[in-house]
Order: sequence, then structure tokens, then C-alpha cells
Amino acid sequence: MSAGGGKKAILAALSANAGIAVAKFVGAAITGSASMLAEAVHSVADTSNQGLLLFGQRRAEQEADELHPFGYGRNRYFYSFIVALVLFTLGSVYAIYEGIHKIQHPEELSSPLVAIVILLIAIGLETFSFVTAMRESRPLKGGASWWRFIRNSRSPELPVVLLEDTGALIGLLLAFLGVGLTMLTGNAVWDGIGTLCIGALLGVIAIILIIEMQSLLIGEGATPEEDRAIRESLVDGERIDRVIHLKTQYLGPEEILVAAKVAITPGLDIATIAAAIDAAEARVRRAVPAARIIYVEPDLYRTQPVS
Repeated sequence: MSAGGGKKAILAALSANAGIAVAKFVGAAITGSASMLAEAVHSVADTSNQGLLLFGQRRAEQEADELHPFGYGRNRYFYSFIVALVLFTLGSVYAIYEGIHKIQHPEELSSPLVAIVILLIAIGLETFSFVTAMRESRPLKGGASWWRFIRNSRSPELPVVLLEDTGALIGLLLAFLGVGLTMLTGNAVWDGIGTLCIGALLGVIAIILIIEMQSLLIGEGATPEEDRAIRESLVDGERIDRVIHLKTQYLGPEEILVAAKVAITPGLDIATIAAAIDAAEARVRRAVPAARIIYVEPDLYRTQPVS
């Protein structure tokens, strides 16, 4: 993912969520709706999260130094992990607490039509943010499903924004149902139930993000397509016969570390071997531009003796 593409989606989500949060807090104060208040806190969490994603991108741009010789690219994974924690604690836990409280102690809503209007406006703004994130993600997604893109993407920001916006839209619909059923039945318990459902939804999304970001923080290898392209590029069929073994790891969303041991044709001199390795590295970088750090060890291929 290009930084520009991800940043455009983040800024769209940041602008939408900041405006929505203000509107929801006003609506919650006027109506006393717990689901509206939960959604307002959710929007505050989302706004903070987009700020964290932008900060993570900026931190990742630092030059490599003696302490971090492979650079700071994983800052984007770290701050995306923090986003998941914020979504769980500030969004899910609060909404669940507020929902249980409102179910146990229901309070009549005042001016519920105000809440309905604000929720409809919020749905429109969230839809704008969601469509922007989808448009920025499509070039990377290719023919894969959206779920596979979220699970397999090595760039954290777009999957985070996509899941947040999906949760926000579903949460708004739940809040709309909670307020609407409260208006129709006169029973404020429905508002609490809607709030509880919002909390559960945010919890599920946060857990998915925590699992995915934790995997990226530990270090994921190249995708199967990238792995295949690297292996094919290392071998030239003349000086390099085969790849003995290959290990890869993403140091950041746009930087792969490649470590390979390759079988060299017997009898080559040192200069020829060095030229073969240089050519192999150049081929790999052309095939997989993210493969920026490459270590190739020459060796002779030895088959195991048959016992």
C-alpha cells in the first residue's frame, strides 16, 4: 500500500468521525439515549485511532540507526495494535457497561426524533468514509475476498479503517433500531439492548484486529505469491541452480527482508559467483519491489545419502 493511499482513507475517516462524534454527543445530551452516547464514545475512539494511525506512519518514516538497523517500519504495526486496544477498552467495554446499566435502569428518551436525524446524518458520513476506504483498498485486494484481504494484508491501515467503518455503520444501525423500538414501544429497555449489541460488535472487531496486528508485530513472511516470485527470480538456470532454503519477513508494510541460500554451479570462480548473486538480487527487486534488504548465501547443493 502506498502511504498516500492509506493516508487518504485515514483522513477521510478522521474527518467523518470527528464531526459525527460532536453530533452524537449533542444528540445524547438532548435525548438521554444510551445507545447514542455509546456511539458518541465509539466515534471518539475511532477519531483517536485515526490520529494514532497517522502518528504511526510518521514514526515509521524515521531513518535506520545503530539501535534499529532495519529501520522503524514496524511502528505502523505497533500503533495499529494500540488502535485495537483503544477500540476494545474505550469502545466495547464502555458500551457494554452502559448497555447493562440502561437495561437494569431504563430511562425514558426525550426528543427521540433528534437522535433519529443525527443517526441518519452519521450513517451518511460513515458511508462516505467506508466507500473511500474500499476504493483505496481495491487495487491491493485484487480478486481476493474482502475477508481474505483483511487477513492477509501486510499493510495495517486500510484493514483497520475498513473494519472500523464496518463496525461504525452496523453500530449506527443498531443504535437506530434501539431508539426506534424505544419510540414504538415506549420501553427504554430497547435502547439499552441496542447499546449492549454495539459493545459486543466492537469487542468482536477489536479482537480480530488484535489477533491480526499481533501476528504482524511478531513478523510475517512474504505472501505465497511473493515467495514464489522471489524463488523464481533467484534462479537463473546457469550459475544458480536452485534455492536451497529461503526465509522472508516483513520489516514494515513496504519492506521485506530476504535471506536465501542458493546452490551455485560447481567450478565457478569467486568473481563469477559474486556477479551471479548481484544479478539475482536485482531480479528479485524487479519482481518484488518491497524486497529491499536481501542476503544471499552461495553453497553447493548436496542430496542426502540414501540409507
